[in-house]
Amino acid sequence: MELVEGILKKDKKTAARLITLIEREDPKAIDALKKLYKHTGNSYIIGITGPPGAGKSSLVNELAKKMRAKGKTVGIIAVDPTSPFTGGALLGDRIRMQDLTLDPGIFIRSMASRGSLGGIAKAAYDAVNVLDAFGMDYIIIETVGVGQTEIDIVKVADMVVVVLVPGLGDDVQAIKAGIMEIADIFAVNKSDREGADKLVTEIEMMLDLSQKEFDLKPPIIKTVATTGIGIDELEAKISEHLSYIQNKGLLEQKRKEKTREKFMELIKFHISKMIFQEKGDIIETLLKDISNKVIDPYTAMEKLLQSIIKGE
Repeated sequence: MELVEGILKKDKKTAARLITLIEREDPKAIDALKKLYKHTGNSYIIGITGPPGAGKSSLVNELAKKMRAKGKTVGIIAVDPTSPFTGGALLGDRIRMQDLTLDPGIFIRSMASRGSLGGIAKAAYDAVNVLDAFGMDYIIIETVGVGQTEIDIVKVADMVVVVLVPGLGDDVQAIKAGIMEIADIFAVNKSDREGADKLVTEIEMMLDLSQKEFDLKPPIIKTVATTGIGIDELEAKISEHLSYIQNKGLLEQKRKEKTREKFMELIKFHISKMIFQEKGDIIETLLKDISNKVIDPYTAMEKLLQSIIKGE
């Protein structure tokens, strides 16, 4: 198959084309992904998340340069906000990373979030497998920057760097929910600003008060992405964390959990799709009855299940 051969030969144009087909939900993409799956599992997947304005793109830009300086290849999936007019990515990250685009060892793809509340485009999961089969040493996923709900990254990444900045108002309120729980490393970016030390102290306090049991307590790195300050330390801590979880067997365990979750999501998605396609008329009738209080939602659900089981 042309798409599969192109990916295994590390052809960037083929990778770009396949990801486009994935976004369009083209059946050719599924066929290619099936054949490529056995070639995946060799890349380290790093999630970069955090609130809007934290400087995630600049940080990814500098991090990729450091990895390339060590001879590593890097795939970057930058999830951008969705255009309200076309549904496509606004391409802000691609513009900020344009100095990397000519590097043969780097592949950058902007993807539209398409309303995803978890900060990850649905197609990004499959795009990761494309770049993994392509042979990238590292795959960096930069999430769209939607705040505390942006925790879906943990479902696809081997590790997560949470990027925070001083001066966002009430820093503790900004970082205390879900997003705190997924961090393997904290990067306090724009740390040349006033309040950086205060933010570091607040993160340390919250980690001390957290009920989460850490395999490795998240380090806090002060960075200034625009000048490269702290990037060496951040890259070193990422390598250290990946080595640690691999040596302890935690990486394999985490990937098994992610595989299970992805499989369950696929089942739910396709069963739901099949039910709506085959039982659309029954569902519409039940919805009307629910709206008119003729039946309650729970009994309606039971009736639908009975209809499916009996093959009516």
